[in-house]
Amino acid sequence: MFMLESVSSTVKKVKSQAANILTLVNLSLGSLALLFIFKGSLTAGFVFIVLAALFDRFDGMVARKLQIESEFGKQLDSLCDLISFGIAPAFLLYQTALSDFGIPGMLFTIIYIACGAIRLARFNITEFTGAFVGVPITVAGCILAVGYLLVPVIPSFVFMFITILLSFLMISTLSIQKR
Repeated sequence: MFMLESVSSTVKKVKSQAANILTLVNLSLGSLALLFIFKGSLTAGFVFIVLAALFDRFDGMVARKLQIESEFGKQLDSLCDLISFGIAPAFLLYQTALSDFGIPGMLFTIIYIACGAIRLARFNITEFTGAFVGVPITVAGCILAVGYLLVPVIPSFVFMFITILLSFLMISTLSIQKR
């Protein structure tokens, strides 16, 4: 009897943290992306960013399905998203295209990360009405990461424009309906 109560209690605890566990997997994948990018394994970094996006998609779905949404989970998700879709894609594109431009390439990389942080902070303090204000960092990060695949066919200077455009779109007042 004691054993069944213990197992039941453990299952309830895991269920209550399921979305946060998925969010931490997102963080782990984003961190792995960064580590591989630092080591020069850019394709592996790209793959880990894509995997992080999949887990980011599932954490919110699980939280809503299990009715375990929380302010803690919302804040944790934003911190993890900054790593996986702010810093990791920015560094991936920096390594493949923006580093060719020296200081301006560094500056655009930093601006992208800063705009991602601003976008996430703004999202966390506003009431969600069914539409996102500004391009979500997950979308911007995935677009930036896909840029890695296009580096052989698009001139490097184009990525400067893509990076700054995505930066400003994240902090814009553009309204995007959630699907």
